[in-house]
Amino acid sequence: MLVSSGDQLAGALPGADVLIVDLTADPQDRIEIVKRALGDGRLPTLAFFSHVERDVRAEAERAGFELVVPRSRMARAGAELVSGLVRGESAS
Repeated sequence: MLVSSGDQLAGALPGADVLIVDLTADPQDRIEIVKRALGDGRLPTLAFFSHVERDVRAEAERAGFELVVPRSRMARAGAELVSGLVRGESAS
């Protein structure tokens, strides 16, 4: 399910197997929304970012995203990355 607000995200989380977040636009806002929505709950999380914004990657990793990859890797191997997260495998 594609969501575009914190309220939609909170409503979609109970049935989700994995959370994928596009950090190429408004990364700080999106990271904060996800942190608030997840609270103390655990859900496999995958974020992707523009490869030139290394600070965004660092911030997402500090925020607790399980896997943070460049947009190009997401485009190339997204299905494999998501499958690995769902199975509980580390795909760094």
